[in-house]
Amino acid sequence: MNTRPILDSDEGPFVLSVSLNADCSCFSAALETGFRVFSSKTCDQKVAREVGGGIGCAEMLGTTSYIALVGGGKQPKFPQNKVQIWNDQTNVVATTLEFKTPVQRVRITQTHLIVVQLNKVGIYKMKIPPERVTEYETANNPYGLCELGKSTVAFPGRTIGQVKLFDLNTGNVSIIPAHETPLRALALSRNGDMVATASEQGTIIRLWSFPSCTKLAEFRRGVDPAAIFSLAFSPSGTMLAVTSDKSTLHIFDVGSTQPADSKQHKYGFLSKVPLLPRQFSDTYPTASVKFEMGDEPTTWGPHMKSATLGAGIPGVPGGRPTKGLLGWLDDNTILILGAGQDARWERFSIVIEEDTGNKIVAPSGWKRYLDD
Repeated sequence: MNTRPILDSDEGPFVLSVSLNADCSCFSAALETGFRVFSSKTCDQKVAREVGGGIGCAEMLGTTSYIALVGGGKQPKFPQNKVQIWNDQTNVVATTLEFKTPVQRVRITQTHLIVVQLNKVGIYKMKIPPERVTEYETANNPYGLCELGKSTVAFPGRTIGQVKLFDLNTGNVSIIPAHETPLRALALSRNGDMVATASEQGTIIRLWSFPSCTKLAEFRRGVDPAAIFSLAFSPSGTMLAVTSDKSTLHIFDVGSTQPADSKQHKYGFLSKVPLLPRQFSDTYPTASVKFEMGDEPTTWGPHMKSATLGAGIPGVPGGRPTKGLLGWLDDNTILILGAGQDARWERFSIVIEEDTGNKIVAPSGWKRYLDD
Protein backbone atom coordinates (compact mmCIF):
# COMPACT_ATOMS: atom_id res chain seq x y z
CA MET A 1 0.00 0.00 0.00
CA ASN A 2 1.24 3.49 -0.81
CA THR A 3 1.80 5.23 2.51
CA ARG A 4 2.88 8.65 1.25
CA PRO A 5 0.73 11.59 2.37
CA ILE A 6 -2.18 12.24 0.02
CA LEU A 7 -1.28 15.80 -0.87
CA ASP A 8 2.26 14.82 -1.90
CA SER A 9 0.99 12.45 -4.54
CA ASP A 10 2.51 12.80 -7.97
CA GLU A 11 0.42 9.99 -9.40
CA GLY A 12 -2.31 12.02 -11.04
CA PRO A 13 -5.01 12.75 -11.57
CA PHE A 14 -6.18 12.81 -7.97
CA VAL A 15 -9.90 13.19 -7.15
CA LEU A 16 -10.54 15.51 -4.21
CA SER A 17 -14.29 15.02 -3.97
CA VAL A 18 -17.25 13.57 -5.83
CA SER A 19 -20.91 14.60 -5.91
CA LEU A 20 -24.18 13.43 -7.51
CA ASN A 21 -26.65 15.74 -9.22
CA ALA A 22 -30.24 16.03 -7.97
CA ASP A 23 -31.70 12.99 -9.77
CA CYS A 24 -28.49 10.89 -9.52
CA SER A 25 -28.24 10.66 -13.32
CA CYS A 26 -24.72 12.16 -13.33
CA PHE A 27 -21.85 12.65 -10.94
CA SER A 28 -19.07 15.21 -10.90
CA ALA A 29 -15.49 14.69 -9.78
CA ALA A 30 -13.39 17.60 -8.48
CA LEU A 31 -9.67 17.21 -9.23
CA GLU A 32 -6.36 18.89 -8.49
CA THR A 33 -6.43 20.14 -12.09
CA GLY A 34 -10.12 20.74 -12.88
CA PHE A 35 -13.31 18.70 -12.93
CA ARG A 36 -15.04 15.89 -14.81
CA VAL A 37 -18.62 14.74 -15.28
CA PHE A 38 -19.71 11.11 -15.70
CA SER A 39 -22.90 9.23 -16.46
CA SER A 40 -24.03 7.53 -13.25
CA LYS A 41 -25.61 4.60 -15.10
CA THR A 42 -22.63 3.65 -17.26
CA CYS A 43 -19.73 5.57 -15.66
CA ASP A 44 -18.88 6.94 -19.12
CA GLN A 45 -17.11 10.29 -19.05
CA LYS A 46 -19.21 13.15 -20.46
CA VAL A 47 -17.13 16.24 -19.66
CA ALA A 48 -13.45 16.80 -18.79
CA ARG A 49 -12.21 20.30 -18.02
CA GLU A 50 -8.68 21.35 -17.11
CA VAL A 51 -8.87 24.76 -15.43
CA GLY A 52 -5.28 25.21 -14.29
CA GLY A 53 -5.80 24.63 -10.59
CA GLY A 54 -7.51 22.57 -7.91
CA ILE A 55 -11.30 22.29 -7.44
CA GLY A 56 -12.38 21.24 -3.94
CA CYS A 57 -16.01 20.54 -4.81
CA ALA A 58 -18.09 20.64 -7.99
CA GLU A 59 -21.90 20.59 -7.79
CA MET A 60 -23.96 20.15 -10.95
CA LEU A 61 -27.19 22.03 -11.64
CA GLY A 62 -29.27 19.07 -12.81
CA THR A 63 -28.18 18.14 -16.32
CA THR A 64 -27.57 21.74 -17.39
CA SER A 65 -24.22 23.28 -18.28
CA TYR A 66 -24.00 25.13 -14.96
CA ILE A 67 -21.70 23.80 -12.22
CA ALA A 68 -20.95 25.41 -8.85
CA LEU A 69 -17.20 25.29 -8.16
CA VAL A 70 -15.12 25.95 -5.05
CA GLY A 71 -11.33 26.00 -5.16
CA GLY A 72 -9.37 23.39 -3.22
CA GLY A 73 -6.32 21.17 -3.04
CA LYS A 74 -2.62 22.06 -3.14
CA GLN A 75 -2.99 24.86 -5.69
CA PRO A 76 -6.64 26.03 -5.72
CA LYS A 77 -7.93 27.56 -8.93
CA PHE A 78 -10.29 29.85 -6.98
CA PRO A 79 -10.26 31.27 -3.44
CA GLN A 80 -11.98 28.96 -0.97
CA ASN A 81 -14.25 31.77 0.25
CA LYS A 82 -15.87 32.13 -3.18
CA VAL A 83 -18.47 30.12 -5.09
CA GLN A 84 -18.07 30.23 -8.86
CA ILE A 85 -21.08 29.41 -11.05
CA TRP A 86 -19.38 27.96 -14.12
CA ASN A 87 -21.12 27.88 -17.52
CA ASP A 88 -19.64 24.90 -19.31
CA GLN A 89 -21.09 25.92 -22.68
CA THR A 90 -19.04 29.11 -22.71
CA ASN A 91 -16.23 27.91 -20.41
CA VAL A 92 -16.47 31.04 -18.28
CA VAL A 93 -17.64 31.93 -14.77
CA ALA A 94 -21.18 33.29 -15.06
CA THR A 95 -21.29 34.79 -11.57
CA THR A 96 -19.43 34.69 -8.24
CA LEU A 97 -20.50 34.78 -4.59
CA GLU A 98 -17.91 35.87 -2.02
CA PHE A 99 -17.95 35.13 1.73
CA LYS A 100 -15.88 36.04 4.78
CA THR A 101 -14.95 32.42 5.60
CA PRO A 102 -14.20 29.31 3.49
CA VAL A 103 -17.08 27.49 1.81
CA GLN A 104 -17.52 23.90 2.98
CA ARG A 105 -20.06 22.82 0.38
CA VAL A 106 -22.62 23.96 -2.17
CA ARG A 107 -26.03 22.51 -3.05
CA ILE A 108 -27.82 23.62 -6.20
CA THR A 109 -31.11 23.04 -8.05
CA GLN A 110 -33.02 24.89 -10.76
CA THR A 111 -34.64 27.11 -8.13
CA HIS A 112 -32.20 27.43 -5.22
CA LEU A 113 -28.54 27.60 -4.24
CA ILE A 114 -27.34 26.67 -0.74
CA VAL A 115 -23.89 27.73 0.47
CA VAL A 116 -22.53 25.95 3.55
CA GLN A 117 -19.77 27.45 5.71
CA LEU A 118 -18.38 26.03 8.93
CA ASN A 119 -20.95 27.80 11.14
CA LYS A 120 -23.45 29.20 8.66
CA VAL A 121 -25.85 28.18 5.89
CA GLY A 122 -26.97 30.69 3.26
CA ILE A 123 -30.08 30.12 1.17
CA TYR A 124 -30.35 31.82 -2.24
CA LYS A 125 -32.73 31.87 -5.16
CA MET A 126 -30.95 30.49 -8.21
CA LYS A 127 -30.58 33.52 -10.44
CA ILE A 128 -27.67 35.31 -12.13
CA PRO A 129 -26.60 36.75 -9.77
CA PRO A 130 -28.15 34.61 -6.98
CA GLU A 131 -30.62 36.40 -4.69
CA ARG A 132 -30.19 35.83 -0.95
CA VAL A 133 -33.28 34.58 0.87
CA THR A 134 -31.93 34.06 4.39
CA GLU A 135 -29.07 32.60 6.39
CA TYR A 136 -28.77 30.63 9.63
CA GLU A 137 -26.00 29.98 12.12
CA THR A 138 -25.15 26.33 12.70
CA ALA A 139 -23.06 24.15 14.96
CA ASN A 140 -19.63 23.25 13.54
CA ASN A 141 -20.27 21.64 10.17
CA PRO A 142 -16.91 20.76 8.56
CA TYR A 143 -18.49 18.08 6.36
CA GLY A 144 -20.81 20.62 4.81
CA LEU A 145 -23.89 18.59 5.75
CA CYS A 146 -26.89 19.94 3.85
CA GLU A 147 -29.67 18.26 1.85
CA LEU A 148 -31.62 20.24 -0.73
CA GLY A 149 -34.95 18.80 -1.84
CA LYS A 150 -37.63 20.18 -4.14
CA SER A 151 -39.13 22.34 -1.39
CA THR A 152 -37.03 21.70 1.74
CA VAL A 153 -33.50 22.31 2.99
CA ALA A 154 -32.11 20.23 5.87
CA PHE A 155 -28.92 21.20 7.73
CA PRO A 156 -27.47 21.19 11.26
CA GLY A 157 -29.03 23.56 13.77
CA ARG A 158 -27.21 25.78 16.27
CA THR A 159 -27.33 23.08 18.94
CA ILE A 160 -25.14 19.98 18.56
CA GLY A 161 -27.11 17.03 17.12
CA GLN A 162 -30.00 19.24 16.00
CA VAL A 163 -31.47 19.28 12.47
CA LYS A 164 -33.05 22.43 11.07
CA LEU A 165 -35.49 22.25 8.15
CA PHE A 166 -36.40 25.27 6.05
CA ASP A 167 -39.49 25.23 3.82
CA LEU A 168 -38.52 26.98 0.57
CA ASN A 169 -42.15 27.74 -0.28
CA THR A 170 -43.38 29.17 3.01
CA GLY A 171 -40.21 30.13 4.88
CA ASN A 172 -41.31 28.05 7.86
CA VAL A 173 -38.57 26.56 10.05
CA SER A 174 -38.76 23.22 11.88
CA ILE A 175 -36.27 21.75 14.34
CA ILE A 176 -35.57 18.09 15.15
CA PRO A 177 -33.48 17.25 18.26
CA ALA A 178 -32.06 14.23 16.45
CA HIS A 179 -28.94 13.25 18.45
CA GLU A 180 -26.90 14.19 21.52
CA THR A 181 -23.59 14.15 19.61
CA PRO A 182 -22.65 16.03 16.40
CA LEU A 183 -24.35 15.04 13.17
CA ARG A 184 -22.36 12.99 10.67
CA ALA A 185 -24.90 12.33 7.89
CA LEU A 186 -28.31 13.52 6.64
CA ALA A 187 -30.78 12.43 3.97
CA LEU A 188 -34.14 13.62 2.63
CA SER A 189 -36.61 11.38 0.87
CA ARG A 190 -37.44 12.33 -2.71
CA ASN A 191 -40.93 13.59 -1.85
CA GLY A 192 -39.63 15.37 1.26
CA ASP A 193 -41.75 13.56 3.84
CA MET A 194 -38.89 11.80 5.67
CA VAL A 195 -35.50 12.73 7.11
CA ALA A 196 -32.76 10.26 8.07
CA THR A 197 -29.99 11.21 10.50
CA ALA A 198 -26.80 9.72 11.92
CA SER A 199 -24.42 11.10 14.53
CA GLU A 200 -20.67 10.71 15.06
CA GLN A 201 -21.40 7.64 17.17
CA GLY A 202 -22.59 5.88 14.03
CA THR A 203 -24.45 3.03 15.70
CA ILE A 204 -28.06 4.25 15.35
CA ILE A 205 -29.77 5.80 12.32
CA ARG A 206 -32.97 7.66 13.11
CA LEU A 207 -35.92 8.23 10.81
CA TRP A 208 -38.17 11.29 11.16
CA SER A 209 -41.38 12.38 9.50
CA PHE A 210 -41.75 15.83 7.97
CA PRO A 211 -43.37 18.29 8.56
CA SER A 212 -44.54 16.76 11.86
CA CYS A 213 -40.89 16.10 12.94
CA THR A 214 -41.92 13.00 14.89
CA LYS A 215 -39.61 10.00 15.13
CA LEU A 216 -40.73 7.11 12.94
CA ALA A 217 -38.04 4.52 13.64
CA GLU A 218 -34.54 3.72 14.81
CA PHE A 219 -32.26 1.40 12.87
CA ARG A 220 -29.12 -0.19 14.29
CA ARG A 221 -26.14 -0.21 11.95
CA GLY A 222 -24.03 -2.06 14.52
CA VAL A 223 -22.84 -2.11 18.13
CA ASP A 224 -19.38 -0.60 17.68
CA PRO A 225 -18.97 3.08 16.66
CA ALA A 226 -18.37 3.96 13.00
CA ALA A 227 -18.13 6.99 10.74
CA ILE A 228 -21.29 7.08 8.62
CA PHE A 229 -20.28 8.19 5.13
CA SER A 230 -23.68 8.53 3.46
CA LEU A 231 -27.44 8.01 3.84
CA ALA A 232 -29.83 7.79 0.90
CA PHE A 233 -33.51 6.93 0.45
CA SER A 234 -34.60 4.84 -2.52
CA PRO A 235 -36.71 6.77 -5.10
CA SER A 236 -39.95 5.28 -3.71
CA GLY A 237 -38.90 5.96 -0.11
CA THR A 238 -39.32 2.31 0.89
CA MET A 239 -35.63 1.64 1.60
CA LEU A 240 -32.73 3.49 3.21
CA ALA A 241 -29.10 2.80 2.26
CA VAL A 242 -26.21 3.45 4.66
CA THR A 243 -22.42 3.31 4.18
CA SER A 244 -19.70 3.60 6.81
CA ASP A 245 -15.94 3.38 7.28
CA LYS A 246 -16.44 -0.33 7.98
CA SER A 247 -16.61 -0.66 4.16
CA THR A 248 -20.15 -1.99 4.48
CA LEU A 249 -23.35 -1.05 2.67
CA HIS A 250 -26.52 -1.66 4.69
CA ILE A 251 -30.12 -1.65 3.42
CA PHE A 252 -33.02 -0.98 5.80
CA ASP A 253 -36.69 -1.46 4.95
CA VAL A 254 -38.32 1.85 5.83
CA GLY A 255 -41.88 0.57 5.56
CA SER A 256 -41.27 -2.21 8.08
CA THR A 257 -39.52 -0.96 11.19
CA GLN A 258 -40.04 -4.23 13.10
CA PRO A 259 -39.46 -7.81 11.92
CA ALA A 260 -42.61 -9.84 11.32
CA ASP A 261 -41.55 -12.40 13.94
CA SER A 262 -38.53 -13.33 16.03
CA LYS A 263 -37.36 -15.93 13.49
CA GLN A 264 -36.57 -13.10 11.07
CA HIS A 265 -34.67 -11.06 13.65
CA LYS A 266 -30.86 -11.11 13.86
CA TYR A 267 -31.00 -12.43 17.43
CA GLY A 268 -34.03 -14.71 16.97
CA PHE A 269 -36.05 -15.36 20.13
CA LEU A 270 -33.65 -13.18 22.18
CA SER A 271 -35.23 -10.13 20.53
CA LYS A 272 -38.38 -10.83 22.56
CA VAL A 273 -36.70 -11.40 25.92
CA PRO A 274 -37.31 -8.47 28.30
CA LEU A 275 -34.50 -6.68 30.20
CA LEU A 276 -31.78 -7.65 27.74
CA PRO A 277 -29.69 -4.76 26.29
CA ARG A 278 -31.52 -2.93 23.53
CA GLN A 279 -29.18 -4.15 20.77
CA PHE A 280 -30.89 -7.55 21.07
CA SER A 281 -34.28 -6.07 20.12
CA ASP A 282 -33.24 -3.29 17.73
CA THR A 283 -34.04 -3.34 14.04
CA TYR A 284 -31.01 -4.45 12.03
CA PRO A 285 -30.35 -4.17 8.27
CA THR A 286 -32.44 -6.25 5.91
CA ALA A 287 -29.35 -6.82 3.77
CA SER A 288 -25.65 -5.90 3.86
CA VAL A 289 -22.66 -6.20 1.55
CA LYS A 290 -19.03 -5.06 1.47
CA PHE A 291 -17.89 -2.25 -0.84
CA GLU A 292 -14.37 -1.11 -1.75
CA MET A 293 -13.19 2.17 -0.21
CA GLY A 294 -10.10 2.03 -2.43
CA ASP A 295 -6.43 1.57 -1.68
CA GLU A 296 -5.49 4.87 -0.04
CA PRO A 297 -2.55 6.19 2.01
CA THR A 298 -2.64 5.46 5.72
CA THR A 299 -2.89 9.19 6.42
CA TRP A 300 -6.54 8.99 5.38
CA GLY A 301 -8.14 7.32 8.34
CA PRO A 302 -10.50 7.13 11.30
CA HIS A 303 -9.15 10.29 12.95
CA MET A 304 -11.52 12.18 10.66
CA LYS A 305 -14.63 10.61 12.24
CA SER A 306 -15.10 13.65 14.43
CA ALA A 307 -16.96 16.71 13.18
CA THR A 308 -14.89 18.75 15.63
CA LEU A 309 -11.72 18.21 13.59
CA GLY A 310 -11.32 20.50 10.61
CA ALA A 311 -7.77 19.76 9.42
CA GLY A 312 -7.23 18.22 6.01
CA ILE A 313 -7.32 19.11 2.34
CA PRO A 314 -8.31 22.78 1.84
CA GLY A 315 -11.65 23.33 0.13
CA VAL A 316 -12.80 19.70 0.36
CA PRO A 317 -15.90 18.78 2.42
CA GLY A 318 -14.64 17.03 5.56
CA GLY A 319 -11.04 17.70 4.59
CA ARG A 320 -10.59 14.20 3.11
CA PRO A 321 -11.53 12.60 -0.21
CA THR A 322 -15.19 11.57 -0.48
CA LYS A 323 -15.86 7.92 0.35
CA GLY A 324 -19.01 5.79 0.28
CA LEU A 325 -21.25 8.37 -1.42
CA LEU A 326 -24.64 6.76 -2.13
CA GLY A 327 -27.01 7.26 -5.03
CA TRP A 328 -30.01 5.27 -6.30
CA LEU A 329 -30.49 4.77 -10.05
CA ASP A 330 -33.85 3.11 -9.36
CA ASP A 331 -35.50 1.14 -6.56
CA ASN A 332 -33.29 -1.88 -7.26
CA THR A 333 -29.95 -0.31 -8.19
CA ILE A 334 -27.51 1.51 -5.91
CA LEU A 335 -24.28 3.35 -6.69
CA ILE A 336 -21.36 3.92 -4.33
CA LEU A 337 -18.83 6.55 -5.35
CA GLY A 338 -15.42 7.35 -3.93
CA ALA A 339 -12.70 9.92 -4.53
CA GLY A 340 -8.97 9.82 -3.73
CA GLN A 341 -6.05 8.17 -5.49
CA ASP A 342 -8.13 5.03 -6.06
CA ALA A 343 -11.37 6.69 -7.24
CA ARG A 344 -14.10 4.07 -7.74
CA TRP A 345 -17.63 3.67 -9.10
CA GLU A 346 -19.51 0.60 -7.85
CA ARG A 347 -23.01 -0.61 -8.70
CA PHE A 348 -25.11 -2.99 -6.61
CA SER A 349 -28.43 -4.69 -7.35
CA ILE A 350 -31.12 -5.59 -4.83
CA VAL A 351 -32.57 -9.02 -5.59
CA ILE A 352 -34.86 -11.53 -3.89
CA GLU A 353 -33.49 -15.03 -3.34
CA GLU A 354 -35.78 -17.62 -4.90
CA ASP A 355 -35.23 -20.26 -2.23
CA THR A 356 -35.61 -18.14 0.89
CA GLY A 357 -37.42 -15.02 -0.32
CA ASN A 358 -34.82 -12.93 1.49
CA LYS A 359 -33.59 -9.64 0.10
CA ILE A 360 -29.89 -9.54 -0.77
CA VAL A 361 -27.52 -6.93 -2.24
CA ALA A 362 -25.28 -8.20 -5.02
CA PRO A 363 -22.37 -6.40 -6.76
CA SER A 364 -23.23 -5.80 -10.43
CA GLY A 365 -20.34 -3.68 -11.72
CA TRP A 366 -17.38 -1.51 -10.78
CA LYS A 367 -14.79 0.74 -12.38
CA ARG A 368 -11.85 2.99 -11.55
CA TYR A 369 -13.48 5.86 -13.36
CA LEU A 370 -10.32 7.85 -14.13
CA ASP A 371 -8.61 4.89 -15.83
CA ASP A 372 -8.25 5.15 -19.58
